[in-house]
Amino acid sequence: MKKVIEDKIKTMDTLVDSGRIKQKDSEKIKVTENVFDEATLKAIYTLSSKGIIEALGGSISTGKEANVFLADGKDHSLAVKIYRINSSTFNSMEDYIMGDPRFRDVRHTKKDIVFAWTKKEYRNLLRASEVGIKVPKPVITERNILVMEFAGKDEKPYPLLKDVRLEETTAKKVFDMLIDYIKRLYMDAELIHADLSEYNVLIETELMEPILIDMGQSVTLEHPKADQFLHRDIQNIVRYFKKYGIISNGNDIYTFVTKEKKEHDHDSHQSTT
Repeated sequence: MKKVIEDKIKTMDTLVDSGRIKQKDSEKIKVTENVFDEATLKAIYTLSSKGIIEALGGSISTGKEANVFLADGKDHSLAVKIYRINSSTFNSMEDYIMGDPRFRDVRHTKKDIVFAWTKKEYRNLLRASEVGIKVPKPVITERNILVMEFAGKDEKPYPLLKDVRLEETTAKKVFDMLIDYIKRLYMDAELIHADLSEYNVLIETELMEPILIDMGQSVTLEHPKADQFLHRDIQNIVRYFKKYGIISNGNDIYTFVTKEKKEHDHDSHQSTT
């Protein structure tokens, strides 16, 4: 065990010396042993060798399953999300994995699930971005690492919706945009966020517009719990915006989101029978 830790620190020092990890952040990163195992450090080196990451910086956020770090890219800042392999407990993720056709052939070892989950978040973000939803645009994945464009300004991430006090007119604008995002995800990307709340929405402070984040758990419409997740996403947004005096009916919003697609699918089915 001692040799493993020594090798890990040696690899970290090599990355610092080569400029792949910022000197001022190196000690903080060394402390995060459960994130930076040796394989992850080698993956960072690989991303650096490809010219994706020029230098890894300090922590942006720490979640239950992953840590996000700021990094320098060639032309702009990046967010590097590193899913923890050794300390992750994927029991909470089982609801999202079971029934998702993209996990059908994945072996249920911790490492394979983490790698598949990382690729899944990349694809979900890409699909959302392609239909015009504001998300951190994904750049690449490498093992348990997802590289995205950094959503922030001057090396500071945009604040979470829960941490912003909105003016009345701005609150209505953000609410309407979120409902539009939910519908666009459903109609055009054929996805459901499945964990949408004030904790997974950033506010772009220049335009006061929402950005969806944390889409690793997002599911396709054929997932057995898709409808349940969609209702929950809608109810979370409806509940949160009541504090701004925006009163809306979750069932009406559900109908607004799903009606066109359900009618289209019904008509298509009728024409083939």
